[in-house]
Amino acid sequence: MVYDLRHADTRLRWLVTCLLGTFGVAYLFGAWMVGLYAGFTPRSVAATYRGPKMPMHMPPETTVVVEHAVTLGELAEPAHTVDRDLLVQDTHVHIPMYGVIAAALSAVVLGLALPSWAGFGLITLLFAAPWLDFAGMWLTKLVAPGFALVTLAGGWAMGLGYGIVTALAMWQMWTPKKGVAG
Repeated sequence: MVYDLRHADTRLRWLVTCLLGTFGVAYLFGAWMVGLYAGFTPRSVAATYRGPKMPMHMPPETTVVVEHAVTLGELAEPAHTVDRDLLVQDTHVHIPMYGVIAAALSAVVLGLALPSWAGFGLITLLFAAPWLDFAGMWLTKLVAPGFALVTLAGGWAMGLGYGIVTALAMWQMWTPKKGVAG
């Protein structure tokens, strides 16, 4: 073990607690954003990354103004779609940040009392989850809508990895140790 969070200085344990809390808030807002723009079903994710099936038509050279009744259903917002250029931008921005987050969470894993295999597994999960997330997006866009399941698996795996690290760290850092005073 590189260091032991169970017996670390209180300032280090507080730093880790604040880091995990900050990541938790970010993950909650990230999940909210995913829910707003892509959804949590394979169908909605595929629709977001595959885009509409119909070809785009050029606007007419002349414009005509027509008045007609509109229902509330017709006013609903159109589905959010991600074109290739936006996916390139999202990949460029998110992958390095996910790597930094995975590295920070992995540094916390190194301070946990875990068997070596569990540490390797957890670190692998923390890095593999965003790879799956973005691989699924690209495969959905370029290959087939069924790859939306890979995107969903990656997203849920990110949340699972964060949850496991946070639960273990909070338990090991802040649960009173038997036989240790104050």
